[in-house]
Amino acid sequence: MSREIGAGKLFCWLSGVLTIAMCLGIIIYVAARGAPAISWDFISQPPKMVLLKGLSGGILTPLAGTIVLTAMSIILVLPLALTMAVYYAEYAGDNLGAKLLRLGNDVLAGVPTIVIALFGLIIFSYPELSFLSIKVAGTASERAFGRSFLAAAITMAVMVLPYITKSVEEAIAAVPYTFREAAYGLGVSKWRTIRKVVLPAACRGIASGAVLGVGRVASDVAIVWFCLGATLTYSGPEKWWQPQNWLDTLRSAGSTLSSYIYYASPVGNGHNAEKAYGAALVLIVIILLFNAAVYYINGLAAFRPKVSFPRRKVAAAAAFLSSIPQNIKK
Repeated sequence: MSREIGAGKLFCWLSGVLTIAMCLGIIIYVAARGAPAISWDFISQPPKMVLLKGLSGGILTPLAGTIVLTAMSIILVLPLALTMAVYYAEYAGDNLGAKLLRLGNDVLAGVPTIVIALFGLIIFSYPELSFLSIKVAGTASERAFGRSFLAAAITMAVMVLPYITKSVEEAIAAVPYTFREAAYGLGVSKWRTIRKVVLPAACRGIASGAVLGVGRVASDVAIVWFCLGATLTYSGPEKWWQPQNWLDTLRSAGSTLSSYIYYASPVGNGHNAEKAYGAALVLIVIILLFNAAVYYINGLAAFRPKVSFPRRKVAAAAAFLSSIPQNIKK
């Protein structure tokens, strides 16, 4: 028996070491190839259409596009995911309607990203939705261009919705039920209990779900290609950072680090692999920072949070209720 346990531990240890070694190998290789390209000019200059050494420019607009697209997607999806998670965890129960909704959520999580991207391009190409991108003039149908930061952000939100919903639902379900019982015992309504007790207790798990969604959006390629624009450069106003140009910027096509990597690499007919590795290194650093934030938030969740004054009575009542079984045993 002890030999089997030892063999199992050894197998798990070797699997973990192999996984870590593969990840470190990829990071070290990309860092070694991309580090020479990292400079202030590489970060602060926009890319150029000619991807030759000395003429390719930098990654300013793809980097800004990655940040803007990620932020917009999370802002759009988080309220809806939070609402759905609260319904699943607190109201849905085990009826047929709840089962169908959960099934739909699971099916959406399994849909390939390329299918969601194609669906988004078709939907946002209708003339009625041209306010989200730019209407194509001079055509009989006057269809919308269908490619913009707004269209891509909405499509990204649809893609990450099931993942964030599941993560937030698990965070809400992890809140001890004694907190709810204590609030109900004090005469607090269910909705007020959810808003004042359950959600604050689950806030770190909710933040973890949001950060995981950020990593998913930042590394996606298909939706960027179909809904943001199969382009290397940014097509909006030149001074995109000025507030008066923000709306036109969001309605314009652009690029992210993932699309820049494709165009700069030999696969995308680029001739500057060094810049492609440099952009890949920047993207890996961003994703690693997101993952580090997840681990940091989860580490904080292991400690008991400070209870603010409005929730002290609920926490005290919950502690009393949790001690009742122990007192009965004694």
